[in-house]
Amino acid sequence: MARICELTGKRPMKGSIIWRSGKSKKSGGIGTHITAITKRRFFVNLQRVKAIMPSGEVRYVRVSAAALKKGLVTKAPKRTWKKGDEVKAVVAKKATAKKA
Repeated sequence: MARICELTGKRPMKGSIIWRSGKSKKSGGIGTHITAITKRRFFVNLQRVKAIMPSGEVRYVRVSAAALKKGLVTKAPKRTWKKGDEVKAVVAKKATAKKA
């Protein structure tokens, strides 16, 4: 699965690590020198959040932490019912439908 934010479209960026050696002139040395440059990637801080979609459905989305801080996501409310309660309600509905 791609490391992309579903709202902002943020994705990993390319960068590099620069290795330096030597003592800086400010500290009394003859200056620093770059000895190696290696490639690296900066990953987005993705969070898996249960959110309410514009259509009204609740689903998990992978969103960057920046999008969460901006308030682009409306989090789904915590579930108040238990699994057993829902099953009992469905069974009760079926029983009343058969009687009628």
